[in-house]
Amino acid sequence: MSQERIIPPSELILINDRVYHLNLHPEQVAETIIVVGDPDRVPKVSAYFDKIDFQVGSRELVTHTGSIGGKRLSVMSSGMGTDNVELLMTELDALVNVDLKTRKVKKDLTKLEIIRIGTSGCLQPDIPLDALLVSKAALGLDTLMHFYEWTPDQVSDEVTTQMQVELTLPYQPYFAEASAKLFNKFDSLRSGVTITCPGFYAPQGRNIRLKPRVDDMLDVLAVSDTALGRFTNFEMETAGYYAMARLLGHEMVSLNALIANRARKEFSADPGKAVDNLIRKVFEVIT
Repeated sequence: MSQERIIPPSELILINDRVYHLNLHPEQVAETIIVVGDPDRVPKVSAYFDKIDFQVGSRELVTHTGSIGGKRLSVMSSGMGTDNVELLMTELDALVNVDLKTRKVKKDLTKLEIIRIGTSGCLQPDIPLDALLVSKAALGLDTLMHFYEWTPDQVSDEVTTQMQVELTLPYQPYFAEASAKLFNKFDSLRSGVTITCPGFYAPQGRNIRLKPRVDDMLDVLAVSDTALGRFTNFEMETAGYYAMARLLGHEMVSLNALIANRARKEFSADPGKAVDNLIRKVFEVIT
């Protein structure tokens, strides 16, 4: 984007000098950000802060900004799905990289560090319930990147071409990797490749009253492999985060507590404890 271009009010909407959906001023967001899906998880994360300076909410988008051990942090919720991820990442980037008074992109860009804390279901029978996993990469089964200038590398193109054929999809998925810088900080955790789905039921192979079109989806994915490893888990945001972070120039990593094992048809006896273990691990690493 040209730094001379003035972004019109209809494109970047401001209400009382706050970005529209996040309802935030630039000074209300830190450069290290923890993102969660569930707005009720935000206070569970900020409970570990030494102090909270700002608490702002707008629909499912809740932000707490404060500090722990002298490090300034924000935690914010996105809600579910890559549509919400696109909204959050775009407005978050605008807060730090667009001058909201002149409506021009700043000359010196800020690179945010963003860490997702989430939950997901596990594909592989050998991974225990409540395991903590860091996603090395993610396959996006949604169509978000078809609306951006997304150029896959050879590894990505091979993976997405293969999965389009195996899942008989009418479009090519996308494949995006974690920030190496942030991924390496969590190298003590189990790692894998995540599948990001555009829904919770049929897009993740669940059969309630409506039968999924691809009825052997779990089996196909469980035995599929990529140059970065096997598919390990299902959720609804990671690929969108990784792709938007790459396009916008931010560091991004996604972590999950695996609270369901789809292969063994098991669910965690205490998912809250698994998530709290993941929150504690994140603070152990970043503070």
